[in-house]
Amino acid sequence: EASAFLRKKEEFITMLTSLAFIFLVGLSLAAICQALKLPRIIGMLITGILLGPYVLNVLDPSILSISSELRQIALIIILLKAGLSLNLADLKKVGRPAIMMACIPATFEILAYFLLAPYFLGITRLEAAVMGAVMGAVSPAVVVPRMVQLMDEKYGTAKSIPQMILAGASCDDIYVIVLFSTFSTMAQGGSAHLKDFINIPVSIILGIALGSVAGYLLSLFFETAYAHSHMVRNSMKVIVVMGVAFLLMSIETWLKPVVSVSGLLAVISMACVLKLKCTASVSARLSQKFGKLWLAAEVLLFVLVGASVDIRYTLKAGPAALAMIFAALLIRTLGVSLCVTGTWRERLFCSIAYLPKATVQAAIGSVPMAMGLSCGQIVLSVAVLGILITAPLGAIGMDCSYKKLLSREIDKSQIFSS
Repeated sequence: EASAFLRKKEEFITMLTSLAFIFLVGLSLAAICQALKLPRIIGMLITGILLGPYVLNVLDPSILSISSELRQIALIIILLKAGLSLNLADLKKVGRPAIMMACIPATFEILAYFLLAPYFLGITRLEAAVMGAVMGAVSPAVVVPRMVQLMDEKYGTAKSIPQMILAGASCDDIYVIVLFSTFSTMAQGGSAHLKDFINIPVSIILGIALGSVAGYLLSLFFETAYAHSHMVRNSMKVIVVMGVAFLLMSIETWLKPVVSVSGLLAVISMACVLKLKCTASVSARLSQKFGKLWLAAEVLLFVLVGASVDIRYTLKAGPAALAMIFAALLIRTLGVSLCVTGTWRERLFCSIAYLPKATVQAAIGSVPMAMGLSCGQIVLSVAVLGILITAPLGAIGMDCSYKKLLSREIDKSQIFSS
């Protein structure tokens, strides 16, 4: 018994050491990338690749064995924060172009993978659809801060270009995640049937309905508790919301034999309804709380994704994967051009802004491998390559081009005052 206790203690110390490396090295390399004007995610991914089993092999296997579960929790946190931060008024103000930007560019990119990936990478059509769904989303982590900066500096605001990109990028992730969950479920079955495609709108409608009911009931609970002088602290609200989100994900699994329900869409619908029904201060505080949770979750997520990458396999697939990524991006820009009505400069800027990939690719890129799909390794390799290439390309491209491609709105009040 004593030897077993000592062995358990040693395993626990090893796990703590691995977590220390993940957080300290990950944050250090992220800070270096930030100083170099690169997205922080790049440093975290490089940390995972270096510390992972295919390079230095210093991470404890017990951490790697639960990485898929940790990534799922991180994805839930992302969706809750997105729903609580999504400004539906901005989406309504921009209107049709924002709605088009939320789905058409991603659809074009998914179609590009569906048509071309079997020739470039030797995978099936269904596996190509899964890969396209992983790669189709734009990264709010890279895009949103820059659009906020543009709105502050009044670049492109006369035509609502930053608002359109901001709203479209927020909804784009939801659209792609729903398609990913559908395609990956179909890929597990090994073939696509008419029933699977019928299940797509059913899954979307039931997911939205389930999440909306959950969000409405939660808002009633918070309001009732406040009305009866039972103040629920914001930290407690976060725990309750997380618990309900986990339950919604479980309901998807429970109902799977009977009817298709999108748990991920239910989670973000719940967050959107909470934002609508709760007071502005409550929804803002909840969003801030989930933002703080994300600070820790993103380090774990991105480092563990990097650790899952077999660098030898990635390098082997490199040329073909790179050709596929750039071909899909080129087709994606055609989709962006169809959505934007404006000058060629504005269309070019929107195309650049829709290049970066990061958060969603890191969150779901390794899911096909965890599901045991034969395409899992190549999907993860393409996802990581896509992040390493497009995140800095899009970030640097936006930073260097917005003053040249967008017109600055003149503040009329300052003119009259002067």
